[in-house]
Amino acid sequence: MRRTTTSGLLALALLTTGCATFTTLEPETRTRLEKQFTEASTPRYLRQSLYVTPFFGDGSKRLLTPVLPEDVRLLNDLTGKPINPGPVEAVAPAGSRVRVKSVEFPTSFAVAERLVTTPRTETWVYLQVQGVKGETPLILVLPEEVRTEAEFSANLERYLTTEDPSSVLTAFSAPVREAVLAKRAVPGMSEQALTMSWGPPARVQRAFQGGVRVETWEFPGGRRKAKLQDGRVTDVVDPAAR
Repeated sequence: MRRTTTSGLLALALLTTGCATFTTLEPETRTRLEKQFTEASTPRYLRQSLYVTPFFGDGSKRLLTPVLPEDVRLLNDLTGKPINPGPVEAVAPAGSRVRVKSVEFPTSFAVAERLVTTPRTETWVYLQVQGVKGETPLILVLPEEVRTEAEFSANLERYLTTEDPSSVLTAFSAPVREAVLAKRAVPGMSEQALTMSWGPPARVQRAFQGGVRVETWEFPGGRRKAKLQDGRVTDVVDPAAR
């Protein structure tokens, strides 16, 4: 993951950016990708619940993030400490219908136009999420370097899916379904429900105890953890629940 520092951005702001670009995709490829996702006739849905937060001091936008604001790793301050984008304002629930409004790759023009205090060297995807109130655009930042069309699609599809998950959500028990939609984890959740709520784990530790498969899932940032036995959540560590 490429992490932008404010010191680096400040330096960039003082330099001519006319010949600088942070994407290796050809213009034709960028145009084709944006058209593919913005003009798609097939509906898309959130694959996992996402937080809605401020956008690093840019009041004209809001950030969609799979992790707590304290665990966002998109921008560093002058000391190298990760910058918190701002407090959680809402949750965009898994299964929400989504429209890709535009895709903004980090070309020289785009980087020059963006605020210095934002992760401006990354790809920004502007989304409209059904049920999320407010007129301010929602931005999904793709922090991984995108070198091919396949990489772009794979990065975006970590968050979006063309498969309507409503039947899956309906099949969950009421407490589990409510937890998924609120981006929480509760005992009794299946692996699928946990992933729809918190996203895929960053690390998984596996063991067998008395013939029972035991796993500890650690999520990005390292502060959220869940223990599972035979695919069901038994214990949860969640700083947001305190």
